[in-house]
Amino acid sequence: MLATTILMTCQLAFMAMNLFQQGEASDFKDLGTLLLVGFVLAVGAGVAFTVVRLRMREKKPPAAQIISISSPHSKG
Repeated sequence: MLATTILMTCQLAFMAMNLFQQGEASDFKDLGTLLLVGFVLAVGAGVAFTVVRLRMREKKPPAAQIISISSPHSKG
C-alpha cells in the first residue's frame, strides 16, 4: 500500500512538471506563482501521505508483545 502511494505521488509530480513545461516561457513574475503552487502541492502531498499512513496504522494495530514471567521448564 505504501509503495502504491509513493508511485502515485511520483506520477502526479511528473504530470505536474510536464504540465508546467508545456506552458509558455515563464516571466520573472510568473515564477513566484509557480513557487507558491509547488509549495502548496508539496504540503498537500505531505499531509495526504501522513493521513494515509495514520489510517493504515489504525487499521492494523501493532501486535501486543506479551512477556511471560513463568519459565516453560517449570511445568510439571
